Amino acid sequence: MSYSKDKYFSEIRGKLKEAFGYSNDFMVPRLEKVVLNCTSSDAAKDSKVAQMIADELTVIAGQKSVIVKAKKSVAGFKLRAGVNLGAKVTLRGDRMYEFMDRLAYIALPRVRDFRGLSSKCFDGNGNFAMGVKEQIIFPEVNYDRIDKIRGFDIVICTTARDDKTALSLLKAFNLPFTS
Repeated sequence: MSYSKDKYFSEIRGKLKEAFGYSNDFMVPRLEKVVLNCTSSDAAKDSKVAQMIADELTVIAGQKSVIVKAKKSVAGFKLRAGVNLGAKVTLRGDRMYEFMDRLAYIALPRVRDFRGLSSKCFDGNGNFAMGVKEQIIFPEVNYDRIDKIRGFDIVICTTARDDKTALSLLKAFNLPFTS
């Protein structure tokens, strides 16, 4: 069992239940899924780029990623329907908790000039989205095998109904928020 999962069931759930006055363990917010998404304009021109992005996300997530294709043609972007744009991967269960461990304790401390995560990045429904500028902050990525530094999006979906509860949940997982 990962450290974050063990910590959630042994400590975090009890603290949140007491702090927000929940009467039942099932009412306490929890992590639902973590989605990693990376798209690139280079991938539309060269299909090998989309495969490289997919391979990098697979290494970072520890789970096979899916190549994302364009749904519509957009002439302004020189994009046709069905062209590869990038890759995404959705983590649930044990892999999600392991990724949260690596994000909080390994990857975020390796970011240059990191001042903390903004608490303004919640969507109003308890979900948190952030961007990472470099994929090399994860130690699994081999620096010699990458062709270009790319960033990607990380979306953490919770069962919390509001941002205040979700913020306290993510702070309990030791994500470094400012304020």
